Amino acid sequence: MDHQHNSSLLLVLIFAIAISFGARAQTETETFTAKNAVYLEVGGSSGRYAVNYSKIFHQKGKLKLNASAGFSMWRNEKLDSKTSWLPVIPLEVTALYGKSNHHLEMGFGFTSFLSTSLKLVSETFEFRDKVVFGAFIPLRVGYRYQKPEGGFFFRVGYTPIIDFPPRTGGNWSFNPYWAGVSFGKSF
Repeated sequence: MDHQHNSSLLLVLIFAIAISFGARAQTETETFTAKNAVYLEVGGSSGRYAVNYSKIFHQKGKLKLNASAGFSMWRNEKLDSKTSWLPVIPLEVTALYGKSNHHLEMGFGFTSFLSTSLKLVSETFEFRDKVVFGAFIPLRVGYRYQKPEGGFFFRVGYTPIIDFPPRTGGNWSFNPYWAGVSFGKSF
């Protein structure tokens, strides 16, 4: 299974590099009038998938700063065989570097989610499902296609994840095998 993840990650990175090398030389920096975007992300900072809204809040020359927030629901099987859907909120800040349509995108985020864990009830010695808070920090290095005047929006990125256990005293972990792709519209 690890070989399959490594191959998929390598394929995404080669694709992103090929697109960036294929980009035409851009001679002058264009001011973005379409600073908003709505898009679907699969993988990436959302963990699985999310619908996101992003906004370019600063631009100067080739550099643009972007913030995004999203929403998703993760399916969770409970101990009593019932299915529950728990919310996920990915937040991200990225810097875009490029003159016109093609950009290098780098940044980080914070993704919070709810999940269930088993809790032992000491009076009855039964296990019960308990909803717990979880979070991870996604990092991003990737390619972003976005026209200054708006329209089709696309990005692909390498997004390793730093997982940390809030309030549980557990160990932090690093997952270097993660990537994501996004499609949407900027306006």
